[in-house]
Amino acid sequence: MTFDHPVLATTESRVFRSVQEATSTRAERFALGAALREQVPFESLATWAATPARFDPIALIAMSQVGRVPELVGIRVARMASSPYGFLRGSAVVMAADVASLPSTGIRPVICGDAHLGNFGFYRSPEGTQVIDLNDFDEAHPGAWEWDLRRLVASVWVAGRENGHSEAACEEAVRSCVVAYAAEVAQLATMPLLARSFNRLDVNSLRDSVTERTLRDEIKRAAKLARKRTSDRALPKLTSEVDGHRHIVPEPPLTTVAGPKEAKDLAQGLDDYLVTLAPHWRRVVGGYTLEDVAHRVVGVGSVGLRAYVALLVGSSPDDVLFLQLKQARRSVLARFVHGDQAWHSHQGQRVVEYQQALQTVSDPLLGWTTIDGRDYYVRQFRNMKGTVPLNAISETALSDYAGIVGHLLAKGHARTSGASMIAGYLGDGAVAGEALARFARRYADQNEADHAALVAAARAGRLPLAEDALMGSAFRPGG
Repeated sequence: MTFDHPVLATTESRVFRSVQEATSTRAERFALGAALREQVPFESLATWAATPARFDPIALIAMSQVGRVPELVGIRVARMASSPYGFLRGSAVVMAADVASLPSTGIRPVICGDAHLGNFGFYRSPEGTQVIDLNDFDEAHPGAWEWDLRRLVASVWVAGRENGHSEAACEEAVRSCVVAYAAEVAQLATMPLLARSFNRLDVNSLRDSVTERTLRDEIKRAAKLARKRTSDRALPKLTSEVDGHRHIVPEPPLTTVAGPKEAKDLAQGLDDYLVTLAPHWRRVVGGYTLEDVAHRVVGVGSVGLRAYVALLVGSSPDDVLFLQLKQARRSVLARFVHGDQAWHSHQGQRVVEYQQALQTVSDPLLGWTTIDGRDYYVRQFRNMKGTVPLNAISETALSDYAGIVGHLLAKGHARTSGASMIAGYLGDGAVAGEALARFARRYADQNEADHAALVAAARAGRLPLAEDALMGSAFRPGG
């Protein structure tokens, strides 16, 4: 029997009854979590081996292309084929199917659904300070906390290998990540719900807390670059002036002009989006005039889904605002939580509300809309966003950074539900870290095999491929 409770679900009815019957004291929830080790021992966290029942990863990727803009699918395949980490970034649908088949405790907070190492970064808070947190929520959904943590540790190992780090360094980084996750969730579990909702990490605190010099320097450099990513600084780079009006400069195939009907539909969609904002921000954004819109390709997993950038102008030519509209589809996790049932009537609203649940502070202009029958979420396009470049992280820095993102992931999970039980289950995280390190290594091997299968499928013409991708490293002779 499967239970579809949004916070706690399990195929073990005895565990479910225990959860329902538990009193609300924190100590008892810790004990309940610790008791789950009997049914889901730490050793089971190391589990990974592809079985004949495994979903074919290439078939899953091909299925995920359905409904995307056909001429952009080749770009998506090319970005995934560029490296094993590129494949990991674009294959959330594959890993969701894999981790959903593995043992889990049944504790289900809201999770990111795509918590790989590159999906943490900087952005501007509503107060104007620069913070670091999870920053991608297209797949966010209630789900097993282990699913997020498994994806994160696998990404740490894949990124470490891509940088030429030793297997020992990758293992140390994964252990650091898990121990940090356990420590953070344990600390937050002892705090009042309201207090843990204010817990956040700004860039200055982050930089001061990092002891590894090269990582501290990279954080400082990346944060400085991110601070320059604002609408006013983007204006001369992304637009040109024609007859007194600003227009977004097309750069096909990544940036293309929206047709007249498309532009009209987008304008109506932005009007509808305003009502999803808080009253103050509705008035602020409502004071701008839509000047131009264009289709703009972003990311890896998102390539081929409809994504637009809109240029809005205020009371003076240099008062500008760029908004991004991104198509939102059902989370890749949804089928593994509640099958074909539809919990969310609007997928853009799902993304926005779960982003606000997982982040301590979020973009105040987050909202959602519907355009031509498709769901979208809307956010600022230039909002001091940036990430620490993964290819610049040394072996010792990788361990430190893995600990940072482990803290951030735990913070998001603890803000929603199940923190005391997760903390009780993990303890200090040391033994769980050893098991998850074994999983991460095995899954990194699997990811490399899947990447090679994608390259082979593209070479054989079974998947579309942007022509210039043939120059990528995955397509060099012998590569």
